[in-house]
Amino acid sequence: MAQPATAVIGAGVVGCLVARELAARDPEVSITVFDRDAVGAGASRRSAGLHLPRGATPRTRRMSAFSHAYYADLKLRRPDVPIQPIGATVITDRARGDRLVGRYLDLATPTPVGSVPNHAVFLPEGSRAWRIAGCHYADVYQLAQAIAAELRPRARFLEGVAVTGLGSSGGAVTVYAGTGERFVADFVVLAPGPWLSVPAWQDRVAPLGLRVKKVVALHIEQRPDPTDEAVVFDTDDAFLLPLVHRGHWLFSYSCHEWDVDPDGLTAGLSPADIGAARACLRRYSPTLADACGAGRVFCDAYSPDGEPLVRPLDGTGRIVFAGAANGSGYRLGPAIGSEVVDLLRLHTGSAGPSGSGPRGSGGSPPQGAALGNAVPPGLAPRSEGATGDHQYV
Repeated sequence: MAQPATAVIGAGVVGCLVARELAARDPEVSITVFDRDAVGAGASRRSAGLHLPRGATPRTRRMSAFSHAYYADLKLRRPDVPIQPIGATVITDRARGDRLVGRYLDLATPTPVGSVPNHAVFLPEGSRAWRIAGCHYADVYQLAQAIAAELRPRARFLEGVAVTGLGSSGGAVTVYAGTGERFVADFVVLAPGPWLSVPAWQDRVAPLGLRVKKVVALHIEQRPDPTDEAVVFDTDDAFLLPLVHRGHWLFSYSCHEWDVDPDGLTAGLSPADIGAARACLRRYSPTLADACGAGRVFCDAYSPDGEPLVRPLDGTGRIVFAGAANGSGYRLGPAIGSEVVDLLRLHTGSAGPSGSGPRGSGGSPPQGAALGNAVPPGLAPRSEGATGDHQYV
């Protein structure tokens, strides 16, 4: 009997986590991961990698709890993975405090504090600060590389191999590669990040109503101390993150430039990007605002309702879309992977009861746990709001 085969298109952090979940749950499945570039070289390479244990909806809170437990388990098993715990303080308008607390998981234990640990950041008038537990940040590019290395040779990674077409017939999916080869799979998982308009899948993805938004983060050339903490500016949907391993700070703010082409963002930061970042940060730290002058710019895919999308793209359920995580591909990636495998198992008739996975902050052993596969409707792209998921690529 032939091995069941699944192809994953996209070797960013979401695609790698999907492949890892497939391998963990089904020892028989053959896994091939395609990417026209190298593993983790797209949006994942530019990700800030900040994890906050929060979610604006019941589903994203479940996903956040699941992913939190998953990464804790991964770090326990693999102390070498580039995931670092970090303290965090959230600054918000006084009127928004109660609503902010409701968005965080119990494990975050939001606690009011009188000041911000970073001496260069102050509380604007009418603001208050909350201490948040359970946060970490990761070098997402290096993490994707580590996951791929762990999976080889269990999974095959075809780097530099573009997918030029998908054909579904006879109970299988044919993947056409730019190398001229054809690969036949039982299932295909499409995890393209912001590359929604690739001809091979553009027509299949278009009905989902997804959009691509520019994401900008500025670098502050001041070396952070290992004890420095993240500061989240809830009202402005922005944050400061000390990248100790890189020797500088990162300031991410909410950019509202929509419908960008990921292959067209080659000009780097614009004067408008720098100006908008400085204007936002100056409210909290004029000193750091003036030090912003370089950084990173890319984009991500956004769903109509601000929740990640896991959905079949064909009538047989053999082609599944996974992504549009609104900038939270890293933060919610393990849960996305779990939902994908739940959906594939559903279509093969071997799924467990829907929604049997972790529902609270405690979680359960992450690999193989089901989250349920609710795919809520929506009309207009949005983020999850302040401390917005769309910034934590």
